[in-house]
Formats: sequence, structure tokens, C-alpha cells
Amino acid sequence: MSKSIMEVVAEAKAMVPSISPEELKGILGQDKVLIVDVRDAPELTDTGKVQGALNVSRGMLEFRADEATPYHNKAFAKDKTIILYCASGGRSALAGKALMELGYQDVRSLGAFKDWVEAGGAIEKP
Repeated sequence: MSKSIMEVVAEAKAMVPSISPEELKGILGQDKVLIVDVRDAPELTDTGKVQGALNVSRGMLEFRADEATPYHNKAFAKDKTIILYCASGGRSALAGKALMELGYQDVRSLGAFKDWVEAGGAIEKP
């Protein structure tokens, strides 16, 4: 039996713990925390990104996170807390589920970038 994408996203959201903007503010900048913006690069042009976030589009995430690929980004380490976000929370939930399947233990979803902005979170503009 097939599922809709919204069912798949709902399952991912149920698996990946969330983190609030206020909680993220408390750990922002710590060495063992990696914030990942999984939006596509053009989305960042208008809005910017969370201060210190690494932009890795959703389509490349697993390749950047898996140390066995030539595309691995050394910022990804399984002993870090990985915080993901996107435009509305769907891609970040799917990304979190994928990272958990790759063996990442401490993965959280901030959800929507707009929630960070509305909470007064620090932003970097391109």
C-alpha cells in the first residue's frame, strides 16, 4: 500500500525530536552543534539563514553526511547534535529521519525558518 508524501512527512516528524527556537538560542555556537539549512540555495538569497548554519540542500544531505562518499563534508560528525530546518518543516523532518538511518544519534528538527525569525533568532544574509 502506498503512502502520500504528507503521510511520510508525518511519520518523519513523529520520529525526529523537535527543538524550539529558544532551546536553539541556548546552544547556538557550541562546537558539538551543527545547524543545517536543507533549503535550496536560491531560497537563502532572499531570507538568509540561521547564524552559523551550514547550507546543504536536501538532495545532497545524505552524501554530505556519509563519510564513505567522496562528497562528505567534515562538518558532519556522529558525535554532534545536528539541528535541521527548512522553509516549513517537512524537508527538515525527512532529513532528520535520513540522518538517523545513517547512524546519527542526536538529531533535532527546528522546523520552519520563519519560526526562528519570528523568535528573534540571529540571521546571516548572503
